[in-house]
Amino acid sequence: MLAEVVAVAPAESVGSLWLWLISIAVLVLLLVADFMVTRRPHEVSMREAVGWSVFYLTLPLVFGAWLWVAFGSGQAVEFLTGFVVEKSLSVDNLFVFMLLLAAFAVPPALQQRVLLYGIVGALVLRGAFIAAGAALLAAGTWAFLVFGLVLFASAVKILHQALTDADGEPDPARMRSVRLLRRFIPITDDYQGARVTVRRHGRRVFTPLVVVVVAVFTTDVVFAIDSVPAVYGITEDPYLVFATNAFALLGLRALYFVLHTALAKLRHLNHGLAVILAFIGVKLVLHWAHGVWPAVPQIPTPISLAVIVLILATATTTSLLPRHAPEPADHRRD
Repeated sequence: MLAEVVAVAPAESVGSLWLWLISIAVLVLLLVADFMVTRRPHEVSMREAVGWSVFYLTLPLVFGAWLWVAFGSGQAVEFLTGFVVEKSLSVDNLFVFMLLLAAFAVPPALQQRVLLYGIVGALVLRGAFIAAGAALLAAGTWAFLVFGLVLFASAVKILHQALTDADGEPDPARMRSVRLLRRFIPITDDYQGARVTVRRHGRRVFTPLVVVVVAVFTTDVVFAIDSVPAVYGITEDPYLVFATNAFALLGLRALYFVLHTALAKLRHLNHGLAVILAFIGVKLVLHWAHGVWPAVPQIPTPISLAVIVLILATATTTSLLPRHAPEPADHRRD
């Protein structure tokens, strides 16, 4: 997969083969470190969560500064813009993880291990989508039109759910993958620590932990479909697409426990994400049209960054404003 991505990367890509190999090695080391932290199940304290969150938010800033020095401001701004988009979509991903953990009654001590499995699954899936996206872009500029239409469809769906308060969150009991899993393999009724299998009555059976992981992986597929086209709307460089996804996902485990109570309060987050996806869809369609008709203007990346930050700031601010309770009928004016 790596060889295919490098082969179809544009000539101006910053991702040499050595940089890809080094980046993947560092990513694996960070994931191993995360697995070591979660090896012994324990409830995550706010101090621990904040410490890891600061660490994983500092890494992309340092990487962006290195890109600025090594390759110039253009690549650095593309990376930072893509990172902001991916981090925003990842926060929405966290909200769905929160619902799944609650639906499966995952013990607090096991939640960070489940989250880490979800992050690994998301990285693998997005790696496959990044390779497919790079191949499509190499095939022709029509791929930008396809990506733009995908983002428009996602934006409309998300906005419809947000405006109608429709329940668009996954119901674990109705997931086909979960139903098939429960039908074909024996599963215990209770969790057994971080163990995926245990021996009962002389045979090996699975614990509910494997069902939770399958449900999380299923939702990862949905988010990958939106995420990868969105960041390809910021940069055509597969390496930068990979880097933004990796940095955005790595810190999710710790960020979940920092934002756990705040996630439910961000009631306008989906509104903002829908607008962002629609905006990037417009950017992709304009990019495709520019290739066909050079007179069509394009949206520069610095302007994209400013628009995305403004949308997120507005959605966050309006979410945190207190809701006004409806005035009682007895006190209303005729």
